[in-house]
Amino acid sequence: MKWHVLGSFGGSSPECRTTSFLIDETLALDAGAITQALSLEAQRAINHIVLTHSHLDHIASIPFLIENTFGQRDGAVEILVSPPLLHTIKHHLFNNDTWPDFTRIPSDLLPALRLRRIEERAPFAVNHLRLTAVPVNHTVPTHGFLVEDDGGAVLFTSDTGATDEVWAVANRTPRLRALIVEVSFPNRMQAVADLALHLTPQALAVELAKLERRVQIYLYHLKPPYLEELRRELATTNFPHPVEELRQDRVYTF
Repeated sequence: MKWHVLGSFGGSSPECRTTSFLIDETLALDAGAITQALSLEAQRAINHIVLTHSHLDHIASIPFLIENTFGQRDGAVEILVSPPLLHTIKHHLFNNDTWPDFTRIPSDLLPALRLRRIEERAPFAVNHLRLTAVPVNHTVPTHGFLVEDDGGAVLFTSDTGATDEVWAVANRTPRLRALIVEVSFPNRMQAVADLALHLTPQALAVELAKLERRVQIYLYHLKPPYLEELRRELATTNFPHPVEELRQDRVYTF
């Protein structure tokens, strides 16, 4: 399983792109910055997008992706979403006000975009992959995802504050190859992190104590204004497991 890190940050700057992963070249997991990171040819290869939640840094590039690939690919791009997110995409994004409703363009029968509802905790297939949505603790309905193929599994927490179920999933997944976890604010901003339901390095250490196995842990969602401060704190925090920051533009093989 190959994960191309298109964007790994919790905000946008010339050096930092927002959350987007390309898995095995055809599945996007979140879509904060797909069109900023990929060539038009690579964009046309994407046939499914799985979304964790409705925040802009995870969905912002979808309208531009659909526009860039319109009439340039066979079949519709399919977006797989939970029921609350389905409502958001239909009523607040592709609503003919924010952006044209590509679920009806060029026609209802042959649209450029299809929305597919998924249910939490119920595995579903995308190409050769099996995914399971795992509820986490954020300010809007949010799911992490367990992504599995015949060789193993990767667990992505998405954005979350203190939570429990995702760690239980990690502990019981036998072929878990990697865990991708958020950390957003420095320790001095713990009160802000608690309100926004994000993690600081000290809160991340508490969460990682819930992990009962050895697995490679990668960090994402660092906020650009606090990057250097966060990196210093991550380097000096006594984590119960080794951690490593995800590198934007790198392709990881799990």
